[in-house]
Amino acid sequence: MIDVQEVYPYLRVHNTSEAIEFYARAFDAKEQFRLTEPSGRIGHAEIKIGPAIIMLSDEYPEHGIRGPRSLGGTSFAVHLHVTDVDEAFAKAVGAGASVLRPLQDQFYGERSGTVRDPFGHEWLLGGHLETLTSEEMQRRYTALFQK
Repeated sequence: MIDVQEVYPYLRVHNTSEAIEFYARAFDAKEQFRLTEPSGRIGHAEIKIGPAIIMLSDEYPEHGIRGPRSLGGTSFAVHLHVTDVDEAFAKAVGAGASVLRPLQDQFYGERSGTVRDPFGHEWLLGGHLETLTSEEMQRRYTALFQK
């Protein structure tokens, strides 16, 4: 059995310096450190959003490391579960994120919406509305397809 200690999202972006500034404005991210090449390209950086560490680097196309801008989209999203989702959503949009899915109350007991940051990554922002059993979530989910 593998003893996993932690899991870190690792975002590849077009401009890590600008991304760190955006995440600070949008999500109150705190930069932990960065490793910068003499050319200015950032090989590795870490930010902290709430209790989570997120790693970032500039693109390295010569090694197949590309961000969403170069790839034409992303295949995953980071979910931030927050106390006040309306405030967090407004702050992210005010910082320059674009709305992909507006905030609304969801069948799974959360109020949530999705934004895309200026670097192409998607962020699901959610806040707790009600605690549900997995059976109740499935019942509600099934009901969505019966309309």
